[in-house]
Amino acid sequence: MGKRGPAAKFVVRLTPEERTKLESMIYTGTGAAYRLLKARILLKADVSQQGPGWSDARIAEALETSLSTVLRSRRQLVEEGLEAALSRKKQQRAPARIFDGEKEAKLIALACSEPPEGHAHWSLRLLEKHVVELGIVETASDTTIHRVLKNRTKTAIG
Repeated sequence: MGKRGPAAKFVVRLTPEERTKLESMIYTGTGAAYRLLKARILLKADVSQQGPGWSDARIAEALETSLSTVLRSRRQLVEEGLEAALSRKKQQRAPARIFDGEKEAKLIALACSEPPEGHAHWSLRLLEKHVVELGIVETASDTTIHRVLKNRTKTAIG
């Protein structure tokens, strides 16, 4: 029976050139700590003739890192190549803010105004509906309305 689990799925087989590059990085100590750690992981996981082919658990223990870091390094090498495996993932940009200063002011003014007929107070869902109806924003969720109002009250109090 063959190997099972993630290690079997993402088998690390480094070329002699890749091994030389990784060994050189480690020997000189040049590069960020996360790159050096990933280089060590890949060298230990290498199942080619030159590599020891260690298990994920053994690598994690020896390098004092997590199993998930070892698995992610394997996966990135197999799926994206050596450079991707040595690099950090690019952070996703936060989506553009729906409420700028002017729109926030309109929302706050609305929240401070008298609620519509038949309502005792403004609820988040009611505010959500009215900011769209009044054309303040195209879409908004009650969570966004809550966050904006919460941040504004913190700023006003603090």
